[in-house]
Amino acid sequence: MRAVLPLLALCAAFAAAPAVAQAPSAGAATRLVLVDASRAPTRATIIDGASWRCEGQTCTASGGANQPAPRACRRVAARLGQVTEFSWRGTALTAEQLAVCNA
Repeated sequence: MRAVLPLLALCAAFAAAPAVAQAPSAGAATRLVLVDASRAPTRATIIDGASWRCEGQTCTASGGANQPAPRACRRVAARLGQVTEFSWRGTALTAEQLAVCNA
């Protein structure tokens, strides 16, 4: 019984501890829609560590540098062309942010 009490105290301490902030999950959406499908790469393209794969004018990515979504958008648009939608690790850009990205 004495061995169980410390284990119970440890479990209670973990249960009461605040959750640790985590980076967005690997499943968080990273995708874009290109204005011009002819600019879509035919094979995987690495931009800032993210591997972009396109089907038509829709592209998705995995991995990538830890950076704000607007910066990621500018870096990708500079290589692939203007976008009508952009989401980086689950953060979708607004119309105003897309205008800056495409400028």
